[in-house]
Amino acid sequence: MAKRSDPLNPDPTFLGFWRERHLCTLTTLRPDGTPHVVPVGVTYDPEAGLARVIANKSSAKVLHVLAGSGTEEGGARVAVCQVDGRRWATLEGLAVVRTEPDRVAEAVRRYAERYERVPAPNPDRVAIEIALTRATGNGFPS
Repeated sequence: MAKRSDPLNPDPTFLGFWRERHLCTLTTLRPDGTPHVVPVGVTYDPEAGLARVIANKSSAKVLHVLAGSGTEEGGARVAVCQVDGRRWATLEGLAVVRTEPDRVAEAVRRYAERYERVPAPNPDRVAIEIALTRATGNGFPS
C-alpha cells in the first residue's frame, strides 16, 4: 500500500532511495489534458523543496511545462517517479522552466552527482524545477 510522506522532511530510507542511481519518469500534461510520460534523470533536494530535471529547451516535456504554467498558478502540475522491484517513489508538484545559467548549472551539478556522469555541454539546456507538494511510495517504513 502506498504511503504518503512529507516531501520536505522525508524518511531517511525514502531519501536514500532517491540518492540511488535509478532511471525515472516525468509525467507532464499535453494541452488536451492527456499524460505524456518520458524517461528522465531526476534529482531530489528536500531542503530546497525541489526536484530537478535537465532538458533541451525544445523538448516536448519543456513545452508542456511552459504551456501548463499559464493554466496553474505556480507552475504546471507534474509527477516524477522511480521504481526498483517492489519499491517505488513518486514526487508531485508544480513545475517551471528555468533558463538562468546558475539554476541550470545547479541542476547539471546535481545530475552529475547522482548519475555519476557529467552530461555533454548543451547550449539549449534548461532546468525543470518542481516545487514539491506531495511524496508517495511503497517499500519504506511507516
